[in-house]
Amino acid sequence: MVRAGERILVTGATGIIGRHAVANLVARGCEVHAVARGSLDQVPLQGAQTHKLDLLDRPATQALLGDIRPDILLHLAWITGHGRFWNAPENLDWLASSIYLIRGFVDAGGRRVVVAGTCAEYDPAAEQSAPLPETAPCHPQTLYGWAKHALHRVLAAYAAQVGLSYGWGRLFLLYGEDEPAERLAPSVVGAVLAGQPAKCSRGLQIRDFLDTRDAGAAFAALAASDVEGAVNICSGQAISVAEFATRLASAMGRPDLLQLGALPDRPNDPPYLVGDPDRLNMEVGFTPGVTLEAGLNDTIARLRAPSGGSA
Repeated sequence: MVRAGERILVTGATGIIGRHAVANLVARGCEVHAVARGSLDQVPLQGAQTHKLDLLDRPATQALLGDIRPDILLHLAWITGHGRFWNAPENLDWLASSIYLIRGFVDAGGRRVVVAGTCAEYDPAAEQSAPLPETAPCHPQTLYGWAKHALHRVLAAYAAQVGLSYGWGRLFLLYGEDEPAERLAPSVVGAVLAGQPAKCSRGLQIRDFLDTRDAGAAFAALAASDVEGAVNICSGQAISVAEFATRLASAMGRPDLLQLGALPDRPNDPPYLVGDPDRLNMEVGFTPGVTLEAGLNDTIARLRAPSGGSA
């Protein structure tokens, strides 16, 4: 658990998960140091001390770690360009810089690190019809999945060697505030708002969706806990992509604009990808608070607002 006076360093603090993790850690009374690569003015991070830093700049990273000497590291930053990140060569840069960051954190006296992993680490070829536990086989099919999984394995070995406490949050699918327009929820809502066909694949894949507010809160809870190893950051609720899109279009009163099957299915897309939330619920003590209905309605309200931001 977080001890009185401990400092927490959060990377990727202005991202769609990071901003909510920072808010939750501040609410817990933590001394939060929020790090981001880009502008720190566009996302409010009240209560946190902010630092602009490119984590690929090793000397600057080392200097900041030496200045702050954080006790806990919550590492959320990574390449996130929609669609492109799956096999982008920059995944290797982020793998290397993350290893350097963690080593520098330990050298600066840090005691616990929590990193954002991904459900893309799991083996998509494995036959699944029930939620995946953290012990399920891992065999990624993308460079992104392999880079994250390699970091997990290195972190686990290094943590055992130096006595470092660590948690690995294996993140499932997200929707929510400030998603890129190309992602599923904003693309459907945007098309319907424009009175245009909302084109989707057949959407037969079964998925596990989590609101970004809950994802940030879950990572904050994991960082503040003493739970070790992999933990699924998920809802545990199975829903098809088609049903997810249908609920959005129906909530807007225009289910007729949804065109399932108008786009091709993604090759080799696993048919079932749902997480088992038992460790998150029982050991970390976190249960998602945003229902799917409320989350989808909030998404619609935000995108209907004149600015396309908060309603």
